[in-house]
Amino acid sequence: MQAASASNFIKKTTRELGFDFCGIARACFLEEDARRLDTWLNKGMHGQMHYMQNHFELRVDPTKLVPGARSVITLLMNYYPEVVQPGDALQVAKYAYGNDYHELIRDKLKTLFKKIKENIGDVNGRGFVDSAPVLERTWAQHAGLGWIGKNGNLINKQQGSFFFIATLIVDLDLEYDDPFVKDYCGTCTRCIDHCPTEAILPDKVIDGSKCISYFTIELKDALLPGNMKGQFDQWLFGCDVCQDVCPWNRFSKPTTEAGFKPLPEILEYTKDDWEALTEEQFSIIFKDSAIKRTKYAGIKRNLRFIQ
Repeated sequence: MQAASASNFIKKTTRELGFDFCGIARACFLEEDARRLDTWLNKGMHGQMHYMQNHFELRVDPTKLVPGARSVITLLMNYYPEVVQPGDALQVAKYAYGNDYHELIRDKLKTLFKKIKENIGDVNGRGFVDSAPVLERTWAQHAGLGWIGKNGNLINKQQGSFFFIATLIVDLDLEYDDPFVKDYCGTCTRCIDHCPTEAILPDKVIDGSKCISYFTIELKDALLPGNMKGQFDQWLFGCDVCQDVCPWNRFSKPTTEAGFKPLPEILEYTKDDWEALTEEQFSIIFKDSAIKRTKYAGIKRNLRFIQ
């Protein structure tokens, strides 16, 4: 199958699987990203996310992940909910409203790769969903799907930033999309101005060690730092402030993926409900949710901290 035909087949199949956007870039060494990542790590902006230091070469060179890699296919799946939590509720990041996206998207990636092999030929490749050393936002920009905003998120001009990003690296020559070169953030600084912990710095640098999502999800300490007390704005799990204030997210559309439908508890729980939640209830209610990442002890720690 010719490169153009193969690319058209892949994009058609991704739409059938429920992905909203698909872009394809030539696999190459990410020289500029390598410099930026090295600087970011040396400044300690990854906090205790020590995994960010691992596999540096793999993060910036797709051929280290897939020998002979020729193409990087990037997929976006919208998770913006039709209904959001009341403003006075303890807040959960919207990406965690429904089922854990890792499982759902990983299954779709496996199906996509299977169809590629069945219809195009003996292709080698690997799929990744936010769980491997892949600079997915950079690849999305290289594939023409949007630009990286001042808040570090990929912003799609048609629908904003409430997307999961998946990546499929293959040793197949394809037709490549033009990279997205324009930055439509302009002079807007809403995300910087509204970040509760001042984690968003100039020049699209995010101090991960100051981000609310880092504290409420990634940090495993039994206690949260006392100097952050009062800065979390009722965020119990993750944070969406920089996305909620972004003007481009006025174009967000409710997801059509049934698996991302919000859990009733997410929309309905009051502070009293979270306080009364038992470990057994937590295990049952959130067994298919990304919230289980922080575990019951983590949720209770976060709850104590923001009261």
